[in-house]
Amino acid sequence: MATDNLINIDAFFKVTYGLYIVSSKLKDKLNGFISNSVFQVTAEPNKFAVCCHKNNFTATLIKESNVFSVSVLQKETKSRLIGLFGYRSGRDVNKYENVNYIFGKAGAPIVIEDTVAWFECKVTHTFDVGTHLLFIGEVVSSDIVNSEAEPLTYTYYRDVKKGFAPENAPTFIDRSRI
Repeated sequence: MATDNLINIDAFFKVTYGLYIVSSKLKDKLNGFISNSVFQVTAEPNKFAVCCHKNNFTATLIKESNVFSVSVLQKETKSRLIGLFGYRSGRDVNKYENVNYIFGKAGAPIVIEDTVAWFECKVTHTFDVGTHLLFIGEVVSSDIVNSEAEPLTYTYYRDVKKGFAPENAPTFIDRSRI
């Protein structure tokens, strides 16, 4: 099979991801977004990376506050929560108004609704990767919220819940440009 300039978009959906809410706070402003680009980068010290579109309000909060949290969503996360954090802008709506959350040791808001576990991180490095910023943060606190629940994967979200990535997501595919 020839591979010259062949890009099969469906191949991208074979890379596995989880779905998370990444949150941050600056003064009295709270915001968060649904992310499928979160991963642990080191064990000693424990560090996580999150990827955030530069236009995303949360990117501004993380850049200025140097803190973020990651809430690992459970498989049966309510559509309302995904819609609120995945498709609404924190510039237009208070996403935390009717959501269960706590504040972590470093001050980041942590969504605990429909959450399996959470991590709170202080930013140690920021990388500009084009349309997105990649934040590396050292874990300062973490906990399990629901040890019985399974984490929500992007494959389950796409195949079972019939969800799709919004335009600012790293995994967004504009099929009209292919």
